[in-house]
Order: sequence, then structure tokens, then C-alpha cells
Amino acid sequence: MIRPGQEWGTPARGAPDIEVTGSDPDLAAAVAEQPGVLVQFRPDPSSDLAGAVGLPAGAAGRHDLEVALDLLRVDDAVAAVAVNMVVLGTPPDRLGRMTRRFGANVRVDDRPVFHGPCTTVVVAIGQFLRGLDVVPRGHPGDGRAEVQIYAVPARDRGGLRTRLATGTHVPHPAVTQRTGARVYVSTGRAVALEIDGRDQPATDCLDLVVDPGAYRLLL
Repeated sequence: MIRPGQEWGTPARGAPDIEVTGSDPDLAAAVAEQPGVLVQFRPDPSSDLAGAVGLPAGAAGRHDLEVALDLLRVDDAVAAVAVNMVVLGTPPDRLGRMTRRFGANVRVDDRPVFHGPCTTVVVAIGQFLRGLDVVPRGHPGDGRAEVQIYAVPARDRGGLRTRLATGTHVPHPAVTQRTGARVYVSTGRAVALEIDGRDQPATDCLDLVVDPGAYRLLL
């Protein structure tokens, strides 16, 4: 787990244990049950994790550095892992004036941080969503999840959406931000769920835990 002021990564000590080509969900599936595995990852253009670590699409890195990266483990009801981001509700880049709100209760590290109507709950260990800088403070190896809860008025959503590319949509008075290692979200109805950019069945409850340094990536 990276600490403020520390160098990130160590010299590579050997050949990769596994090789993965494809998307962030492909990477997540490969490392989910292999603690500490050393991975050579050739990301496809959809990979947002690759953007966060500076790995070009289709490239496998120089193999002279390895970095320890976190996983975001989603509760048994969903039974999934994420290497980048979980979005409950409407993703920030798809918000519009007609987007429906839903009631949400959010707890971070067992502390209540939000209760009320919102359109979106983002829980991220990475930074980018479809190439947009949705979570500017996100770092996939710092052992923490960044949480954003969007309760932005309809009239402001278009302007917010245009600022996602540069990460200047936050801070915003209607976007609650917190950081923690465990996040619990319950909602008044089943809402859309997206894990690492891939749609999942709608749900009304999520329990997410950061697994720090769960695998190692060659760069």
C-alpha cells in the first residue's frame, strides 16, 4: 500500500505468474482468487485502470517495475471484484435533466455520511471512467476507496458532465466525497449497478471492502 511521500513500486523480481489480455473485468476475474499474483496485463482500449497506471493499450510494459494494486471486493450477494470502480445508479457521464433520483443511505468505515435522494454513488479505487477523470484523487494502490455521492440538481448536471474530462467537477456542494476502506450502501429500490464499466443486475444493497495490495502488476 502506497503511503504519502513514498515511491510507488519496486524493481521487478521475476517473470509474471499469469498473463491477461483484455478489459478491466478480465483482469479482475483473473486475480480475484490469487493473492499476491504477479500479472502481465495487455489492456484493451476500454481499460480505465491502464490509464491510471500509465500502461498504453495493447502494451505489456517494460517489465522493470512491479506495483502492488488494490481490489474492491463486493459482497456475497453480488459476488464480484473490481480493479477500478463500482457505480450504483446512473454513472456521472450519463447524468441528464431527467435522471431519476433514489433514496440512499451510505456508511463509510461504519460512519453515516449520507442519507437522502441522489442519482449516483461512486466507489472507486481507480481514477478514470470511460477515460474521464471522474475521481481525481483515486489511486489504485493506496489501500483506500474514494466515495462520491451525487445529489446534483437537474439544471446543473449538464455543466457537471462537461467538466468530468478534466476532473474539475469536484469539489461541488452537491457531491459528497469521503474516503475509507469499507463502504455500505442501501437504497429504497433496486437501481442500476456497473462494475468496472460493465452492467450488472440492479440491486438495493452493496457492501464493499478494499483488499489492499491484492495483486502485483508489471509495468
